[in-house]
Amino acid sequence: PLLAGVEVGLKRAAGWPGPTEGPPTALDALYAVTVTEALGTAILLARARNRSRATLGPDGCWDDVENPQKFTLMGPPSPIPDAVANGALDGVLLGARLAEAPIPLASLLRSYYGMDNGTASGRPPSSYRRRDFGVLTGLEKLKEEVAAMLHLLRVLPPTQGLLEDVGAEEEEAIARQAARDFMETYVECPAIVPRCMWGARPYRGTPRTLSLPLGFVYIHHTFVPSAPCRSFAACARAMRAMQRFHQDTRGWDDIGYSFVVGSDGYLYQGRGWHWVGAHTKGHNSKGYGVGYVGNFSASLPDPDAIALVRDGLLPCAVRAGWLHRNYTLHGHRQVVNTSCPGDSLFQEIKTWRGFE
Repeated sequence: PLLAGVEVGLKRAAGWPGPTEGPPTALDALYAVTVTEALGTAILLARARNRSRATLGPDGCWDDVENPQKFTLMGPPSPIPDAVANGALDGVLLGARLAEAPIPLASLLRSYYGMDNGTASGRPPSSYRRRDFGVLTGLEKLKEEVAAMLHLLRVLPPTQGLLEDVGAEEEEAIARQAARDFMETYVECPAIVPRCMWGARPYRGTPRTLSLPLGFVYIHHTFVPSAPCRSFAACARAMRAMQRFHQDTRGWDDIGYSFVVGSDGYLYQGRGWHWVGAHTKGHNSKGYGVGYVGNFSASLPDPDAIALVRDGLLPCAVRAGWLHRNYTLHGHRQVVNTSCPGDSLFQEIKTWRGFE
């Protein structure tokens, strides 16, 4: 989908027709070749299996963090694994950019995926793909494009049988559901880097399973590493270093946190949604421990890193059923004798929903 979106952008820059002003069934080629054909197929296949939501994902992992050669999915494939979704988001964004102002492809890709891009935080623009796709597209636009694709899929042999008994109103409802599923998964909720992607060691022993939904969230800062990590490589190194310290020095079974927040635009899976952590003594089975990489005694995390948890992780956890709707949020210092999560970050989380 990435290259397909780039191709559409280049053709439009050369004078190829853009989106038509025709009827609602008119396709926008940029969305058709990147996201809506796969998304339309995903929702139709889910409907054929009596499921109400489109089947999306799974994520996957490279075989080696430092020298990746082989990518393997972490579960049964859907029409839109996470890697394909990322390519679709990038294809739309880069295709739209090329259509407006064509530049050499090498320069475009280097500036989008590389670090030398002039952003204040040093993050590559690709790390903002979810936010930028949401701004460019929006739920209503995506719904319209999925509806147009469903109209086309109705007459194509591989999928026409899946739409034989679907009327116009139901088709629109299917398009709305597909668009909502995609936006919730790949725009509204933050990307979480799985353990295998950052190079986690195996868990030592047998993990204890949490009883969900949980009622608490505990906010931490790592203190060491003391500096925020602003690239995947730096954040992955920080995760491995913390896991080594927690396992080898403290004698824990695994890295203690449920999730760790980088300043590179991503969350990192520690013990995750289902395993009891080792983050807040006496409270590990009651809530999730979320740690910000850095020392935030005298300064705050980047605004984007704050929003990643406050506006992304927490509401998405509620929606998924991992976290109780009326959860309570604490700083680590409120339940353990510690200065964590630092004075500045503690003052910040006092303004968050659920803080008590």
